[in-house]
Amino acid sequence: MQYMLLIYDDEQAWATMPEAERNGLYGEYFALTNELREKGAYVAGDQLQPTAAATTVRVRKGDELVTDGPFAETKEQLGGYYLIEAESVDEALEWAAKIPSARFGSIEIRPLVQMPAETPAG
Repeated sequence: MQYMLLIYDDEQAWATMPEAERNGLYGEYFALTNELREKGAYVAGDQLQPTAAATTVRVRKGDELVTDGPFAETKEQLGGYYLIEAESVDEALEWAAKIPSARFGSIEIRPLVQMPAETPAG
Protein backbone atom coordinates (compact mmCIF):
# COMPACT_ATOMS: atom_id res chain seq x y z
CA MET A 1 0.00 0.00 0.00
CA GLN A 2 1.22 3.50 -0.72
CA TYR A 3 0.88 6.31 1.79
CA MET A 4 1.40 10.04 1.36
CA LEU A 5 3.08 11.63 4.35
CA LEU A 6 2.23 15.33 4.09
CA ILE A 7 4.58 17.54 6.09
CA TYR A 8 3.08 20.66 7.65
CA ASP A 9 5.02 23.25 9.60
CA ASP A 10 5.31 26.98 10.08
CA GLU A 11 7.30 28.31 7.14
CA GLN A 12 7.97 31.57 9.02
CA ALA A 13 9.67 29.54 11.75
CA TRP A 14 11.87 27.91 9.09
CA ALA A 15 12.69 31.32 7.60
CA THR A 16 13.82 32.71 10.96
CA MET A 17 15.57 29.55 12.18
CA PRO A 18 19.33 29.89 12.70
CA GLU A 19 21.24 28.44 9.74
CA ALA A 20 23.05 25.83 11.84
CA GLU A 21 19.74 24.53 13.24
CA ARG A 22 18.13 24.46 9.78
CA ASN A 23 21.15 22.61 8.34
CA GLY A 24 20.92 20.09 11.19
CA LEU A 25 17.29 19.41 10.33
CA TYR A 26 18.14 19.02 6.64
CA GLY A 27 20.75 16.47 7.68
CA GLU A 28 18.05 14.55 9.56
CA TYR A 29 15.83 14.65 6.47
CA PHE A 30 18.66 13.28 4.29
CA ALA A 31 19.27 10.48 6.81
CA LEU A 32 15.56 9.59 6.88
CA THR A 33 15.39 9.58 3.08
CA ASN A 34 18.39 7.23 2.96
CA GLU A 35 16.77 4.94 5.56
CA LEU A 36 13.51 4.84 3.57
CA ARG A 37 15.51 3.93 0.44
CA GLU A 38 17.50 1.22 2.23
CA LYS A 39 14.28 -0.38 3.54
CA GLY A 40 12.62 -0.23 0.10
CA ALA A 41 9.88 2.09 1.39
CA TYR A 42 10.83 5.24 -0.54
CA VAL A 43 8.74 6.07 -3.62
CA ALA A 44 9.17 9.86 -3.84
CA GLY A 45 9.63 12.93 -1.71
CA ASP A 46 10.33 16.62 -2.10
CA GLN A 47 10.36 19.91 -0.30
CA LEU A 48 7.95 22.49 -1.69
CA GLN A 49 8.64 26.14 -2.43
CA PRO A 50 7.09 28.56 0.12
CA THR A 51 3.39 29.41 -0.14
CA ALA A 52 4.34 32.76 -1.72
CA ALA A 53 5.23 30.74 -4.84
CA ALA A 54 1.86 28.94 -4.91
CA THR A 55 -1.06 29.58 -7.23
CA THR A 56 -4.60 28.36 -6.57
CA VAL A 57 -7.14 27.62 -9.32
CA ARG A 58 -10.89 27.37 -8.76
CA VAL A 59 -13.59 26.84 -11.36
CA ARG A 60 -17.09 27.90 -10.30
CA LYS A 61 -20.05 27.81 -12.68
CA GLY A 62 -17.65 27.73 -15.62
CA ASP A 63 -15.62 30.72 -14.42
CA GLU A 64 -11.94 30.18 -13.68
CA LEU A 65 -10.47 32.11 -10.76
CA VAL A 66 -6.69 32.09 -10.33
CA THR A 67 -5.20 33.56 -7.16
CA ASP A 68 -1.71 33.77 -5.73
CA GLY A 69 -0.95 31.75 -2.65
CA PRO A 70 -2.70 28.91 -0.87
CA PHE A 71 -6.43 28.51 -0.37
CA ALA A 72 -6.52 29.52 3.30
CA GLU A 73 -4.43 31.23 5.93
CA THR A 74 -3.20 28.66 8.44
CA LYS A 75 -0.57 28.42 11.15
CA GLU A 76 1.04 25.46 9.41
CA GLN A 77 1.71 25.22 5.70
CA LEU A 78 2.29 22.18 3.49
CA GLY A 79 6.06 22.19 3.13
CA GLY A 80 6.81 18.84 1.55
CA TYR A 81 5.92 15.18 1.35
CA TYR A 82 7.11 11.62 1.27
CA LEU A 83 5.32 9.00 -0.79
CA ILE A 84 6.11 5.63 0.75
CA GLU A 85 5.32 1.93 0.45
CA ALA A 86 4.19 0.40 3.75
CA GLU A 87 2.56 -2.86 4.79
CA SER A 88 0.09 -1.10 7.09
CA VAL A 89 -1.02 2.24 8.45
CA ASP A 90 0.93 1.36 11.61
CA GLU A 91 4.14 1.14 9.57
CA ALA A 92 3.29 4.47 7.88
CA LEU A 93 2.78 5.98 11.35
CA GLU A 94 6.22 4.76 12.41
CA TRP A 95 7.83 6.45 9.38
CA ALA A 96 5.83 9.65 9.94
CA ALA A 97 7.07 9.87 13.53
CA LYS A 98 10.66 9.85 12.23
CA ILE A 99 10.11 12.96 10.08
CA PRO A 100 11.94 15.86 11.77
CA SER A 101 9.01 18.27 11.34
CA ALA A 102 6.81 15.97 13.44
CA ARG A 103 8.57 17.50 16.47
CA PHE A 104 7.29 21.04 15.78
CA GLY A 105 4.68 20.70 13.03
CA SER A 106 2.43 17.85 11.96
CA ILE A 107 2.47 14.96 9.52
CA GLU A 108 -0.75 13.96 7.79
CA ILE A 109 -0.85 10.34 6.65
CA ARG A 110 -3.13 9.51 3.74
CA PRO A 111 -3.41 6.17 1.94
CA LEU A 112 -3.53 6.47 -1.83
CA VAL A 113 -6.50 5.16 -3.76
CA GLN A 114 -5.20 2.35 -5.91
CA MET A 115 -6.47 3.05 -9.42
CA PRO A 116 -6.66 0.24 -12.00
CA ALA A 117 -3.94 0.32 -14.65
CA GLU A 118 -6.58 0.59 -17.38
CA THR A 119 -9.78 2.62 -17.36
CA PRO A 120 -12.84 0.43 -17.95
CA ALA A 121 -14.59 1.05 -21.27
CA GLY A 122 -17.79 2.92 -20.77
